[in-house]
Amino acid sequence: MDIERDESASDVVGNIENQENRQKCCDYLVGDVKYWLSEEKNGNLQDELRGLWKGHEKQMQWFALACLLLQALPCTGFLPNFWSRVLTLSWDSHTHQYITEQAIFAVTLETLRDTRNHQEHQTRLGHSFWRAVGEVVKSNAAMDFLSSTRSDPVYHFDSERVDDATMVLRQLWLQTMLSIRAKEYQSARHSLGQLFHSLQDFYSHSNWVEMGKHSIYLHLLQPDEPAVPVATADTPTCMECFSTSCRNNILPRLTDMQEDSQLLTTGYFSTFPPKPPGKCSHGGILDSSRLTGTKGGINKDSTSPYFSPHHYLHVEAATLATEASLNVLRDLRDTVGPRSFLRLLSVKQVPALVFVMDTTGSMFEEITAARRRALSIIQNRVNSPGQPVSFILVPFHDPGVGPVYESDDPDHFMQHMENLMALGGGDEPEMSLSAIQLALTHSPPLSEIFVFTDASPKDAHLFDAVKALILEKQSKVTFLLTEDPNYKTETRGGRRRRRRSKKPLSPDRFSLYSSLSSLSGGLTVFTSNSDIHRVSAIVEDNTAAQKVTLLHVESEKELVSVHIFRVDGSVRNVTIHVTGTMMECILTSPSEQSQSLLSEAGPLAELEHFQGLYRITLISPIQRGQWKIQAKGDGHLTFSVIGDSSVDFFYYFATVTNETHPGLTRVEGSPVADVPTFLVVVITGLDSNEEGSFSHARLLGAEGESLLEVKLNSTSSSSFYSVEELVGFVDSIPRVPFSVQLKGQDSRGNKLERVSTKRVQPTHVQIQVLSSPHLIPDHSTMVDFDIVNHGPARLFSLTAVDDCGYLHMRGPHRFPVKEQGSYRGDVHLHTPAIALAGATVTLTLTVHDLDSQDSNYAVVYLTVVPPDHDRSPPSCSAARVQSKCLGVCNESSWSVSLVISDIGRSGLAAVQLQKGEGILSLSHSPSPTETSPGEAGPDQHRDRTTSGNYHLHHHNHRARLETGDPPFNLSKWALDSSQPVWVRYTSSCCSAQAEMLVWDTAGNMKRCHVTSGQKGHQKNSSTETSAL
Repeated sequence: MDIERDESASDVVGNIENQENRQKCCDYLVGDVKYWLSEEKNGNLQDELRGLWKGHEKQMQWFALACLLLQALPCTGFLPNFWSRVLTLSWDSHTHQYITEQAIFAVTLETLRDTRNHQEHQTRLGHSFWRAVGEVVKSNAAMDFLSSTRSDPVYHFDSERVDDATMVLRQLWLQTMLSIRAKEYQSARHSLGQLFHSLQDFYSHSNWVEMGKHSIYLHLLQPDEPAVPVATADTPTCMECFSTSCRNNILPRLTDMQEDSQLLTTGYFSTFPPKPPGKCSHGGILDSSRLTGTKGGINKDSTSPYFSPHHYLHVEAATLATEASLNVLRDLRDTVGPRSFLRLLSVKQVPALVFVMDTTGSMFEEITAARRRALSIIQNRVNSPGQPVSFILVPFHDPGVGPVYESDDPDHFMQHMENLMALGGGDEPEMSLSAIQLALTHSPPLSEIFVFTDASPKDAHLFDAVKALILEKQSKVTFLLTEDPNYKTETRGGRRRRRRSKKPLSPDRFSLYSSLSSLSGGLTVFTSNSDIHRVSAIVEDNTAAQKVTLLHVESEKELVSVHIFRVDGSVRNVTIHVTGTMMECILTSPSEQSQSLLSEAGPLAELEHFQGLYRITLISPIQRGQWKIQAKGDGHLTFSVIGDSSVDFFYYFATVTNETHPGLTRVEGSPVADVPTFLVVVITGLDSNEEGSFSHARLLGAEGESLLEVKLNSTSSSSFYSVEELVGFVDSIPRVPFSVQLKGQDSRGNKLERVSTKRVQPTHVQIQVLSSPHLIPDHSTMVDFDIVNHGPARLFSLTAVDDCGYLHMRGPHRFPVKEQGSYRGDVHLHTPAIALAGATVTLTLTVHDLDSQDSNYAVVYLTVVPPDHDRSPPSCSAARVQSKCLGVCNESSWSVSLVISDIGRSGLAAVQLQKGEGILSLSHSPSPTETSPGEAGPDQHRDRTTSGNYHLHHHNHRARLETGDPPFNLSKWALDSSQPVWVRYTSSCCSAQAEMLVWDTAGNMKRCHVTSGQKGHQKNSSTETSAL
């Protein structure tokens, strides 16, 4: 199929008359990209692809545009992520990903400087921080990919649905705030990403920039700020435009800089809703509405004229979108507090310490061991007070499970552990998987979960749900089992009180535990009561900060097996764990020095052997380079090599999508086998003083064998030297389970290796969740999903599980799906009237082929949002201004009196002086004779009392605050929080501005600015709010 070089995109489309030729066009383009990704060439991905386009010039451009046009729906928003710039040839476009990452990074460092009083180094933000940022970015980009949001104008400020889109924004703000207050940080990151997407789209899709605006539109999230009216349905907004670049195509009335005559408009796209006559289109090659009615468009999504008619204003729109994102983050930080804000983003977060404890009467020794190990970990972390940590304990027996105990206070956690008793007993199986499910839903991602038990699971039906949560959260689960798997019917003596089972117990009864630990990269250790105290040392080994995996393999061979791992210059404190029984083990260093670990002491490592576990510690100084373990086992062996290093990675699989925006969409659940996929890798903790690069990834089988090698190329999408994003093309996902190993080298040529212990389970079936609505107390909610079959016709079973018991139907539910077909279904939940605002319900869907092991999963987080939540912020109005600023500034003062009140129904909660060098005085009633600090009498400072880290002055129901004091609790101080509070701010004339924050009990915040230049007019007491 030949295409002339000067043909237009529409001509190309016209020449492609049937679907077969359309697919050939796309296959041709994808094939070229795939070729260039797989070639061994120098330079990064952008340079290679530039070379590709340069060689084919316009012909390749038209092929690309025609392919995108034929397979895509209209474009909605800034480009989603780095791959969008490749597909649209707009290398310098600001994507949603870039804007979001820049804003989060800036406000995080700003918060750390303000709270710690020193400059934080970027590399110290931690692996968990960048993964949290990735969750926000993922949720942001998904708005362009999910069928429930990608074409709905209210999520993208399209089709002049400005008022509806504004309500969605405010709902997402409320949802984010409530989730943070409920410590549901994962749900909060999800809603925050959605909020960012819609907010950023406003500046790209509206005429805000064209109106000459250089500041953000505060009314979108602050309803008491002035609003700009939206053009009515019968008001023309655009003129005809017949070129790719549309300049001055918005009617003059809508670009008028006179505020009293301004009107907002946003572009229409596609055919729904239909574009009225005279209205603006979204525009660009992907928008079919650009050719109907008033031609052209106004979007500023990219720097490419083919996709964005107002491409020349892209930078201005992106700048305002960034400023709006920064503003949201600062308001969020001030609303929930710096500590909760940093927890939201997992800044410097170390793995949570999660214990799942069998509390039947036979578990005295195990509980004692867990208690001692927790105390040791807490004592060792005393020297790192800046690292936040969560402690979680989930007890279980039969039939009881829980309650879950969570604490950030190590002393409180230890007190709870001291009170934990081993009581009662029962038949051998216990409700262990129910307890692990609770632990997974309550713990943050990347947690290390330790299960202490001597019983097999009684609730095996939860295996798929637990497996799905492990894969979703990428947490490790390690089992410490004080029971011989060959135990039949003996009754243990001493403290053992578990009743004799009526039937012989199967040696395979612990196989589900082994499967879960293998899947997650954890261990299953069969040990004894006498050794459990020492075996529990692996808890401490695995919960240290900046722990990375250098090797994780399993060996079923009874013959000698050989395993290789590498130690680079950034790695310290290397520990090897081996579970099972070894007959022989030889360790060889990079200098070819060997040590037989089972028979002799030596210079390389120290060995501790307990029943079920070998703990090998490399002796410092640890040689850099390739190490080798040669072992012979009596049965199954598992090898895990861990060390301390800041350099780590996480990854995801993605596919190219052109449903709305061209870009890479993450594969939810397990990837589909036998299909081409992209592997996206994010490297964290890189040190600017020690350059390193990773060139390729290997997909490894269960025993460490290489299944496939994937070349990686830099996306150059990140401007942070401590993090790098790489992408590689996988020709075909293997059918067997695999893990991902990263390989590269440092600046000296020494090899670098890291391993992700998560075991990927390829499949031929997918679950695509179509909607994840919020939950309303005393209401029912429906979650829709599609089951997509990538194999032959077969019968499937679907199971739904939630952690709160809100589901109407749990399953299993059986249904047939034809070859390469799909099935649409839904599940219903009923939220009780007593559900707490901000609580998160974790819904897990699993689908199984009834005739094979083929399965997949989806995890959905649903947040409880009350329908009548108070969204009105407190008010802040100026009552009186006095200024004596004459001559030398430090010899004169100014003051302003204000009245703060709650205009909603919640009541005032707190007030804080955020900025300013003066003093904020509070009183229950106006005091016209109140003096300034310079005129204070001697008795005015006598009643000074201390509360927390700040000083309050109390006299006749008054309080005084200074900058740096924590928020002052008004609900306890005031006689009636629904009544107004009189505030007077007094400062020397050397400090001309101040900022005060006021909260109500519903969490709404008002930001009040005052300046010394006021003339007594209320409008000079400008206010900003983040309230709803």
